[in-house]
Amino acid sequence: MSTPKIAIIFYSTYGTNHAVAEEAARAAREAGAEVRLLRVPETAPRAVIETQDAWKAQDDKVQDIPVATPEDMAWADGYFFAFPTRFGGAPSQVRAFIDTLGGVWAEGKLANKTVTATTSAGNAHGGMEGTLLTFYPTVMHWGAIVVAPGFTHESVGAAGGNPYGYSAVAGQFGDEGKAAVAHQATRLVEVTAKLAASETVAA
Repeated sequence: MSTPKIAIIFYSTYGTNHAVAEEAARAAREAGAEVRLLRVPETAPRAVIETQDAWKAQDDKVQDIPVATPEDMAWADGYFFAFPTRFGGAPSQVRAFIDTLGGVWAEGKLANKTVTATTSAGNAHGGMEGTLLTFYPTVMHWGAIVVAPGFTHESVGAAGGNPYGYSAVAGQFGDEGKAAVAHQATRLVEVTAKLAASETVAA
């Protein structure tokens, strides 16, 4: 069986989704995947970022992490996205990145890939479920396959019970959240490996 290739792609303003992505990458590697940890390019002007110390510190912190590209999307068999909620949806930075994928989409290089996603917001009712539910139709347009965690492990309920994907209150990513993210990443790897194996048999 070939090794699943998983791209962990995150956007993080203050650090929560960066931490989620790091945990997802760790769990995916432990589950046997080849992993690329990648960040969504920042589109906000540097002058704006520098008005907030915490935002600037996080932006500085991730500079050594490669920026996600369409080529990374073509390389991967599956994707784990982590990004915050902005007014009930994905941040403009994430949407801008998605808008660069028209070429690989047109070539069919996003089809039959697995996708799962996580998010965060400033409070427990900050639109997190809505963010994931409005993100997944995008990947359906690619012909990708959503791998939501559902209630397939006790860690999902212990971390708040979001069956669409782990969701954090910003700045609160503890042991229960890490367990849920690890399960979600592991599930992604396992499903991706099964799909890859079935395609090999079919070929």
